Amino acid sequence: MKIVELHFFPGRNIYSHRPVLKMLLDLEAAACFRTDADSGFAGRLLAVLPGLEEHKCSRRRRGGFLERVREGTYLGHVTEHVFLELQSLAGVGMEYGKTRTGPGTMVEIIAEYCCRQAAEILAAAAVDVVCAVLHKEQYDLQPVLDEAKKLAAVYLPGPSTRALLQAARKRDIPYQLLDEGTSLYRLGTGKYQKRIQASVSEHTGCIAVDIACNKPLTKKILARHGLPVPRGRVVQTVAEALAAAGEVGFPVALKPVNGNQGKGVSLNLQSAAEVKSAFAIASAYSSSVLVEAYLVGRHYRFLVVHGEVAAVAERLPAYVVGDGRRSIRELITEENKNPLRGEGHEKPLTKIPVDDLTVEALGRQGLNLETVVPAGKKISVRDNANLSTGGTACDVTGLVHPRQSALAAAAARLVGLDIAGVDVVMEDITLPPENQEGGIIEVNAAPGLRMHLFPAGGKPRNVGEIIVEKLFPPGRQVRVPVFSITGTNGKTTVTRMLEYVMRQHGLQTGMCCTDGLYYNGVLAKAGDLTGPAGASAVLAHPEIEVAVLETARGGIVRRGLGYDRADVAVICNVRPDHLGQDNIESLEDLVHIKSLVAEAVYETGAVVLNADDPSTHTIAERVWASLIYFSLQEDNITVRRHLGKGGRALFVRRGTIVAAQGNKMVLVGKTRDFAVTFGGRARHQVENLLASLAACWGFGLSPRQAAFYLRNFAANPQDNPGRSNLYHLGAFSVMIDYGHNADSFAKMGELARKLKPHRILAVMGVPGDRCDDLIIAAGEAAARAFDVLLIKEDEDLRGRKPGEVALLLKQGALQAGKKPAKLHLFRYEREALRFALKVAMPGDLILVFYERLDTVLAEIAAVAPALPPQQKSTQAVNMENPVALT
Repeated sequence: MKIVELHFFPGRNIYSHRPVLKMLLDLEAAACFRTDADSGFAGRLLAVLPGLEEHKCSRRRRGGFLERVREGTYLGHVTEHVFLELQSLAGVGMEYGKTRTGPGTMVEIIAEYCCRQAAEILAAAAVDVVCAVLHKEQYDLQPVLDEAKKLAAVYLPGPSTRALLQAARKRDIPYQLLDEGTSLYRLGTGKYQKRIQASVSEHTGCIAVDIACNKPLTKKILARHGLPVPRGRVVQTVAEALAAAGEVGFPVALKPVNGNQGKGVSLNLQSAAEVKSAFAIASAYSSSVLVEAYLVGRHYRFLVVHGEVAAVAERLPAYVVGDGRRSIRELITEENKNPLRGEGHEKPLTKIPVDDLTVEALGRQGLNLETVVPAGKKISVRDNANLSTGGTACDVTGLVHPRQSALAAAAARLVGLDIAGVDVVMEDITLPPENQEGGIIEVNAAPGLRMHLFPAGGKPRNVGEIIVEKLFPPGRQVRVPVFSITGTNGKTTVTRMLEYVMRQHGLQTGMCCTDGLYYNGVLAKAGDLTGPAGASAVLAHPEIEVAVLETARGGIVRRGLGYDRADVAVICNVRPDHLGQDNIESLEDLVHIKSLVAEAVYETGAVVLNADDPSTHTIAERVWASLIYFSLQEDNITVRRHLGKGGRALFVRRGTIVAAQGNKMVLVGKTRDFAVTFGGRARHQVENLLASLAACWGFGLSPRQAAFYLRNFAANPQDNPGRSNLYHLGAFSVMIDYGHNADSFAKMGELARKLKPHRILAVMGVPGDRCDDLIIAAGEAAARAFDVLLIKEDEDLRGRKPGEVALLLKQGALQAGKKPAKLHLFRYEREALRFALKVAMPGDLILVFYERLDTVLAEIAAVAPALPPQQKSTQAVNMENPVALT
């Protein structure tokens, strides 16, 4: 067995609305093996992974999967469950999995995951485990599980970040990781977005962080404003440290000036010898060391968020409890096995380090690491109480005196931090600070949240929700509205129409479509950006107020959606295109793929469907939001039934667009009055217009208001480049379009006939990744629609041999009855167009279905200079009231 392909879908996808991987597994010689053929297989499998006994599988009860194994199942199914169990053992467990048969010896395993890096090695391990069980070999799981845990610790969000993301999810705030291996996330979208990195927000100023990292400067600022801080000064040498300790008076504390997380900190130093040792430790972290008075009292951490205390915890140094048998070193080792303890910040608690500071702390108690402690005796193994050095915490938020909270809030405010951890030493936190010894020892930027989320005692505080609430106050917008448009034909035009309307409505727009990425109507990046990358880029732009996303099949199938949910989804139509690609074998498969766009819509949103499309009913069954239908027919039965239930729809009645809800109707306008429709002649553009008006209605604009904006949207290079653009070149004309399937050829042919040319010469081709039947069908449709076919091939053959696609198109044209004399074959698009421009007669219309728009426009521009000035018109014609081209 071997993994042929491992593909990850980080967002909503055609398999699940959660992140999943797709493993294409070649079972090879084991393809026909059934587990019931080996009576010992189930036992050997269970010996390696006892947890499989808990798997329910389709039986939906404990032990259901093992029942399947004993009754007989195939190895693809076994591999799926082994992978899920390995994830569970590695601490990244998920439940969803499904195995599907593929061609030949292939199977397709779909399984949920949460950490891609860990899932990659666990997928490979799952195959190895199954092979080992099959061949009765040993397999050591521990190394791969340890590696997976390490990867998860690096790449998964830590407790602080996780709390913020959970709070965002609870508020329906979309979020996105900005860089793998970091805790840098974007919460919200567009102009409403906020960036966070753990507990650092985009409101956290660099200068404030620098001040907080400079302990002497922080103390100076606080002292200047009358806040209590311990006396001390900065030193660079041991001699200076000893002198400073003498000035301050023992006991003292030594800290690296720019340290954090308690690293290099020594507390409660009682002698010159201890100062010398502590200086050596601190100077390893910083060339400058702070010597200050050691404040006697209990240690507290105040979490201050936007000027208010969100939580307070008493911090306790790491400790062990003796059992009368084991040494302190052994007790620390045992405590570090606690599943709540991990490396760094990955878990609620951090493992207790054994280092020089541990030895120093024990030495001051007359102990060492090999001391055996009497049973029940509690021994502190660190002086500082930082969680990052193994400490624990107890929540005391409800006990804090208001004056203590005011003191901490003032400290955060003076340093300039929006989110701060203020460390305070006080004898009694329930009393005002003025009545006792104590003070502020540090103000920390990027404070850890673990002690508040998972206190060893007291009440857990959901500080993640508090921080998110301050970033996004209730009632404020957290994301920009999203339009998502898909379908076989027309989706680019509908996308552009919607962007045009939103811009005319005064909103800052972001749009991704077939030809690029646009911000407020200006091209920012050229290329086909109809996949997740384009959507993600639009939503990340900090100035946009609305996102209009063309969402193509290829991106959906290969990478899933690039957004979480849309406010308005539009499915223009579903036609038999792309069959034979990406395991798409039927129209039903295409409907399933496109339906994802309709499913991923907020409940308060709307889904726009084409009532004239046969696939509409299937898609509608999967929709949770409200539906708006559109139709070219006034008596469409789907529309009538929908209106009967009080629903919304747009349709055409005797050349007039009607918007209806229930039994109420509003006349929107004549189809001929919209520039894009060529005076009502382009039925496919009327269809696109209806879809756009319906989407605007779903957004909240009235159809009449949207129609007012759309009247001047035209089929020209400015509004809709490469879509039905018409150019006059003297005695004949050229129309450019991106059609490349039978349906688009038929519709463009219908429009061309209505323009009454002398002849229609079509420069046409079909991408090579379409199946033979679709290419032949396109040839048949073109033969019926156009007078002369100039069949060309794309530069990108997409796996075909030169001439192969052209011959299939020719075959289809001949089958449709086109005479051979009306067929001309060319290898390249440029050659076919040049021939058409050369042989065109007065009154002819050349229809160019392009692969490369720039190539076509260059050829048109080359012809224009040879024309008399009065005959030149290389700008697309606005055909609001078209006249015959003859």
